[in-house]
Amino acid sequence: MNRIPNLEENVKGLTNPEDIMSEIMKVLDDTVSYPQVGNYYTFIYYAKTPDIIYDQHPLVAVTSVEDWGFRGFNFHWNKMRSYTWQEVYSKLHIVENDEIVFLRNIQYAKFKRT
Repeated sequence: MNRIPNLEENVKGLTNPEDIMSEIMKVLDDTVSYPQVGNYYTFIYYAKTPDIIYDQHPLVAVTSVEDWGFRGFNFHWNKMRSYTWQEVYSKLHIVENDEIVFLRNIQYAKFKRT
C-alpha cells in the first residue's frame, strides 16, 4: 500500500513540526516497540543528557540494537546518534523504503535543548 499520497495530502501547508509529526504518525500507523537493524523508523524522543541539543522527532536508519537502546543514522542530523529505551516516548513508526526520500524532504525535525 502506497502511503505517500496520504502523507502529502495530510502535511500540505503545515509548518509546525508538532503538527507535521502528528500527521506522519497517523498515516504511518504500523509501529513496533523494538527496532530491527536495517529498517527505518520515526518516533518521539526526549533526551535526558543535560544541556544538549537533540532531535525530538528523529528519522533514523537503525544500525545496531543494544541492551541500553539502539544506534542509527539520523537523517535530520546527517550523522549517527544513540537512543536509550527510557527516552523513546512513542512507539517506533515504521518507514518503508519507498517513503524514506519523501520524509527526508519534510521539515519536521524538532531540535530542542534539554
